[in-house]
Amino acid sequence: MDDLLRQLGQLFVQSVPTVVFVFLLFVLLGRLFFDPLLRVMQQREEATTGALNRARELAAAAEQKAREYEAAMQAARQEIYRLRESHRREVLEERDTALKKARAEAEADVRRAQEALQRDVEAAKQQLAAACEPLASAIADVILEGASTGVLR
Repeated sequence: MDDLLRQLGQLFVQSVPTVVFVFLLFVLLGRLFFDPLLRVMQQREEATTGALNRARELAAAAEQKAREYEAAMQAARQEIYRLRESHRREVLEERDTALKKARAEAEADVRRAQEALQRDVEAAKQQLAAACEPLASAIADVILEGASTGVLR
């Protein structure tokens, strides 16, 4: 058993430099490699998280702007429809007014033409009446002349 303890003691003494070397390696690697690496990874994580948060904020702002744009477009469409309808009504009113005016003028022209025609008819009747008496007298003279001579033409 003494031999075993002595071998363990030797093993322990021989392993002390290895343990010291591993400890120093652990400390040196921690300070020279892992600490800067962890710091860079932390900065990247913060930058990535910050960029993601900023992207979410920008996306939310873009969605808000899109909603505002859509609302403005809808309002503009409604205004255009309202103006178009107003213009259509004005054009229809102008057309109705023009039609009424044209109809009134046409009716006045028809009335004037009917009155002129009536005057012409009356003048023609008077001319016929005036021409009728001499013609009737001439016819009667011819008939009477033919009856007195016994020959009718």
